[in-house]
Amino acid sequence: MTTHPPQAAIVDLDGTMVDTIGDFAVALNRMLAELGLPATDRPTIERLVGKGSEHLIRSVLAHVGGRAQLYDAAWSAYQKHYLAINGEHAQLYPGVLEGLAALRAAGLRLVCLTNKPTGFARPLLERKGLAGYFEAVFGGDAFERQKPDPLPLLKACEALGTTPARTLVIGDSSNDAQAARAAGCRVVLVTYGYNHGEPVRNVPADGFVDSLADVPAWLASPA
Repeated sequence: MTTHPPQAAIVDLDGTMVDTIGDFAVALNRMLAELGLPATDRPTIERLVGKGSEHLIRSVLAHVGGRAQLYDAAWSAYQKHYLAINGEHAQLYPGVLEGLAALRAAGLRLVCLTNKPTGFARPLLERKGLAGYFEAVFGGDAFERQKPDPLPLLKACEALGTTPARTLVIGDSSNDAQAARAAGCRVVLVTYGYNHGEPVRNVPADGFVDSLADVPAWLASPA
């Protein structure tokens, strides 16, 4: 089957472009301290991230023995603390800037699609010098459903004016791969992300790269 080259790419944020576990750890532990609950650690957070802030907070509360009824207070505290430090304890992964520049130079239109709330995603992209590469940014609150549901990917394709078959998804987890498969997009996963604590190479995907800078070469290789 002939694979047509992509016209656009939908790029995930946390675990794909930016290592944000440091931000999550600080904001979550400040939230927990405010609620009088014990702290959590980085390995636990790595397993829980990727399904949106609501899922993350509920999961962390359950992990430390907090009552589910604390969710509203926890969400309010988390927003306050996360916005105060957004990007301060996060780092770009190697090759991200080079990869995005190369994809743009190859003529691909780019959208950032993340389960992180849009109000958190936009400032982070700005702070890390990534915002200018993307025509649009869609967070987990942009549509009725989040990844791994295909709806956000289909909506992103609509926004770009491309078809799923001509749109590449770049992510780090089974969420991205499942959504891409259901939407009809090809998907390449980075090998360094979070993927809920599971080996990413076990995820059905079209390919794997060790850096975003490797994506153009992967696209140019025989299918």
